[in-house]
Amino acid sequence: MTEEIVIKVEHMSKVYPLYEKKTDRLKETFFGKKLHKEYFALKNITFTIFKGENIGLLGVNGAGKSTLLKILTGILTPTEGNVEVNGRVSALLELGAGFNMEYTGIENIHLNGTIMGYSETEIEKRKQEIIDFAEIGEYIYQPIKTYSSGMFARLAFAVAVNVEPEILIVDEALSVGDIQFQIKCLKKMKEMMDSGTTVLFVSHDISAIRRFCTRGIWIHNGEIQKDGEVNEVADEYLGFLRFKKEKEQTIISSLNEFQDKNTIVAELVHFAMLDRTGNERYEYELDEYIKLQIVYDVYDDKIKDPVLGAAIMREDHTYICGVNTLLDKVKIPWKYGRNIFYLEYPLGIRAVGGKYYFDIAIFDETATVQIQYIKNIKQFKIISEYKGEGCCIIPHEWK
Repeated sequence: MTEEIVIKVEHMSKVYPLYEKKTDRLKETFFGKKLHKEYFALKNITFTIFKGENIGLLGVNGAGKSTLLKILTGILTPTEGNVEVNGRVSALLELGAGFNMEYTGIENIHLNGTIMGYSETEIEKRKQEIIDFAEIGEYIYQPIKTYSSGMFARLAFAVAVNVEPEILIVDEALSVGDIQFQIKCLKKMKEMMDSGTTVLFVSHDISAIRRFCTRGIWIHNGEIQKDGEVNEVADEYLGFLRFKKEKEQTIISSLNEFQDKNTIVAELVHFAMLDRTGNERYEYELDEYIKLQIVYDVYDDKIKDPVLGAAIMREDHTYICGVNTLLDKVKIPWKYGRNIFYLEYPLGIRAVGGKYYFDIAIFDETATVQIQYIKNIKQFKIISEYKGEGCCIIPHEWK
């Protein structure tokens, strides 16, 4: 990252007029009387982004994230304030934005290249790379109105990342397509980040924001609530979500919602909790040694550096603790066929007495794409005297 400014936003607002009746807009034009209310989609936004920064944009639906991104890409203009963008921008805001549905895939590659300012010669140089990345075969010569959502996503992402943008904007656009393509997209995005491309990444998956980004910007009700180190911003945002009363606004953390069930990369086949002698048990003292045995079959051994994760949940679905091999910098075996790996808790789980269960998952190398996720794979019980309150008993001393 350098001190070169690529995006500068100063006191920027976006205001929409809201009319109670359709005829009020016409009356206002002719009679000059104000008949609308002002809705601030964005209000007095100010921030600066430097070259090479990876920014995670956080906020609930309707907070103003998409409006901000559309202004940065030139789709919308601000009502007030200044916006300065220095560099070639490639954006995945809504699948197909900037595409002509009547054009073929090839024609849309040329169209998008032209929009980004490339000459025909430059587009021709990049065309085959885009076609190869999209992997949609002969459909590249068909009108994109005939494409499935997965094919559409492949072409849109292939075009966005293979035109060498200086600024890449991704807004929840990686939730379609099969697992292998999601992994491919995220790997490409990470390579771009590592090579110095400035990236603005919008996702409801907070874990993905933490892994990919170094800085977070939280927008709420059109205003910047917090801007800073990504984990600090994410922690405050999650705290806000936990105490929010509206039930419909929850964290959505599945990039795998539209997984092709016929494309199985790996499968969890057995899970057991073992004590120190190797016996299988599901009742433990809070400080008693526990070893998890996780058995999984691999059908595609070409996946690079997959991640194994385990989450402890209380019976009321309170999230107690989650760990994975990416965060712990551990590589798991990944050969075709059956594999076994273990997770140890040498000092016990340390949860207060009660009933709990494990969620177990296999992810891609970024721990974002779910290859398989099994909720409530096994229930267990922690036995404890009354030693404290809350969720966990943390080792401590009074002096």
